[in-house]
Amino acid sequence: MIPQVNDGLISDFDEAALPSTKNYKLYMDKNRCVGFVNEIEALKQAIFLMLNIERYDYIIYSWNFGVEFKDLFGKPTAYVLPEIKRRITECLTQDDRINSVDNFIFDVKKKKVHVTFTVYSIYGEIDGEKEVEY
Repeated sequence: MIPQVNDGLISDFDEAALPSTKNYKLYMDKNRCVGFVNEIEALKQAIFLMLNIERYDYIIYSWNFGVEFKDLFGKPTAYVLPEIKRRITECLTQDDRINSVDNFIFDVKKKKVHVTFTVYSIYGEIDGEKEVEY
């Protein structure tokens, strides 16, 4: 028989998601941070960052942040397309504001794949895209 332990801890609290307010607005074309964004604009910015940071390459980011595309180089297209879909979905659903990722469309040209998809979030639908070299 497994002993039952009563440690006296009572879970009398609820977990709440922190609001996404007061995020700095990134201007990628000017390499600047000016002003603030919140909610859907902050999520669009987070999606951009998650899809453009290679997972495990930078110690400043958690291992749950970023996407893994580096090891797809040299692999056949039949392997790469479903892997890109799985990896983008896995990457983006780490964020608790994102419910699901769907409607993937692949445009293959030589050794590049242009992927468009729809992100379903708590703020609504967001169209996303990413170009991956393999």
